[in-house]
Amino acid sequence: MPLPLVTNRLSHRDARPPLPMTRAEMLARGWDAVDIVLVTGDAYVDHPSFANGLIARLLEAAGFRVGVLSQPDWNSCQPWLEFGRPRLFFGISAGNMDSMINHYTANRKVRNDDAYSPDGQIGRRPDRATLAYCQRSREAFSGVPVVAGGVEASLRRIAHYDYWSDTVRRSILMDSKADLVVFGMGERTVLDVAIGLHQGKSVKELRDLRGVAYRLGASEPAPNGENTLVLPDYDAVTADKLAFCEMTRISHLETNPHNARRLVQRYGRETVVVNPPALPLEQDEMDQVYALPYTRRPHPSYGDARIPAYEVVQNSVQIMRGCFGGCTFCSITAHEGRIIQSRSQESIITEIKLMAAEPGFKGTVSDIGGPTANMYQMRCSRPEVEAKCRRLSCVHPTVCKLLGTDHGPLREVMKEARSVAGIKRVLVASGVRMDLARRDPEYLRELAEHHVGGYLKVAPEHTAPSVLALMKKPSADDYVEFDKAFKAASQRVGKKQYTVPYFIASHPGSGVEEMIDLALFLKRNSYKPDQVQDFIPSPFDIAACMYYTGIDPMTKKPVKISKGLRDRRTQRALLQFFKPENYFEVRRALEQSGRHDLIGSGCDCLIPQHPPKEALDKKRSEATRAFTESSSGDHLRSGPGKASGLGKSLGKAAGNKRRDRKTVGYRPKRAGHSDNTGR
Repeated sequence: MPLPLVTNRLSHRDARPPLPMTRAEMLARGWDAVDIVLVTGDAYVDHPSFANGLIARLLEAAGFRVGVLSQPDWNSCQPWLEFGRPRLFFGISAGNMDSMINHYTANRKVRNDDAYSPDGQIGRRPDRATLAYCQRSREAFSGVPVVAGGVEASLRRIAHYDYWSDTVRRSILMDSKADLVVFGMGERTVLDVAIGLHQGKSVKELRDLRGVAYRLGASEPAPNGENTLVLPDYDAVTADKLAFCEMTRISHLETNPHNARRLVQRYGRETVVVNPPALPLEQDEMDQVYALPYTRRPHPSYGDARIPAYEVVQNSVQIMRGCFGGCTFCSITAHEGRIIQSRSQESIITEIKLMAAEPGFKGTVSDIGGPTANMYQMRCSRPEVEAKCRRLSCVHPTVCKLLGTDHGPLREVMKEARSVAGIKRVLVASGVRMDLARRDPEYLRELAEHHVGGYLKVAPEHTAPSVLALMKKPSADDYVEFDKAFKAASQRVGKKQYTVPYFIASHPGSGVEEMIDLALFLKRNSYKPDQVQDFIPSPFDIAACMYYTGIDPMTKKPVKISKGLRDRRTQRALLQFFKPENYFEVRRALEQSGRHDLIGSGCDCLIPQHPPKEALDKKRSEATRAFTESSSGDHLRSGPGKASGLGKSLGKAAGNKRRDRKTVGYRPKRAGHSDNTGR
């Protein structure tokens, strides 16, 4: 079924003002009400890289009146009254990221900024934003359907491990009470929902749509039959980690939209039903979505405020979506699907031409790519096999012989893009899949000659074979060979360029021993990674299941897990063993592991025998800070080495208060909150 737009195809040349964010803007359009209110945790950016901007334009093109409620104050339902009662539904999204990952680091510390907010301000959305937004929608207008979507709702559609509370949480349908959850890339499903409600159907009559999950009450019978699979129920997955693994295994095997079956999970007397995913968009549908009349700018109400995430993608062009890599720690395949959906060359070049004609454009396309830069138009060469396949990765443990890996169409797009008048450079900033790129030396040459500004992002992630197998990533040798090939290609075209490798610390399967081996690999190959990723278990991911259970859900074999903050800090330090400030952390790890041979002046030694000055300075600074903090706290002393009775009682009371204090999460407007996020 084609994408159900009900108006003629539009063009970027017909760019229109963004959708209204206020009642005054709504009235200025001559509207007395709206059909749909889209509530988002992000700033409203009218650009196709922002899900809210894309969905808003898509609904507008289908003839619906849409209002955008961006980052509303969730402390009351008053902002939800801005446009009056929407005729059809509230569309809820936490934003382009899960709100908990947006708020907290891998060490559960509050982040210092929010890339999706004006001037990077924190505090403009709550923890678990989908829950708060759904609740306020129901409070504002009882009876208006509430449809949740976006990454947060998509990845939490069934029971899931929540890293921040260290618990197994219920499906987001149970806690948000949303009428429907649209999971995955939602264009087709959201339009089907809007059209169905417009035609007078009830929400219950839309429960058979693909890409939809919903909740059944105690009196409603759950679906059954050969196309329905029953997941372990919520009580089982919270009590039994093997049941949690089985739930994860089943749900990931049912992600191919061509053969996925309906999933059912019980929560006491209630039930969550997850329909098969929506079918991927065809090329003309992709072209249609990206040809909508975006201004490609933030809403004018933000004035001169910077929106960091927008600055990254402002002059980028997304040429495809989806990823068949199937990396267990990554949510892209789970959310966007493993089937690659590509735009036509005409659509891509049209967007670049329009970008080149914009006032102030300086001639550089910052990225031409997608989740992975070089999967453009790569699909299974046997559609009849693709329709039956349940393989989680098309490239692991080896590249499938049926996978089309021709870079020819991509090379042609890149060549045409850099020939557009007004274009000086077309960069590839998306990560490159190395095992695919090495199959096409001509692609590698063009990449090196025309599309890299000195550094190329790649993601080997680790070196230990056992960890790479759990990640579903190729061997470390693949990176070494690719690095050599890229540098050789760069030299042949007269350039000196480098790869920028990304590695993950503390991934399931990775302990201190594996990280020491990774550090040795880096030393021997003269790699010094500037950026280090700490593993964060994302809801729904296979790696999150490993982290929580200590078991690989696909094989049921035990997996080594590093959960303590000390272990995680050590793994991160080993990745950057060359930094003087990491000296003592690295030394402790080497000594405890019996690797004294790596301390000294030998060619394989990671650190010298004696600490550098910077390491000593850091240690003194930490000791001074610890002494200052301990002296200014609850330690009231009546004499040298002896606490007074008052000091003891106050210290005990304060300790009890700390233990009794309830963790309330990221609530910037709560009483006693400090906006100093560096605490």
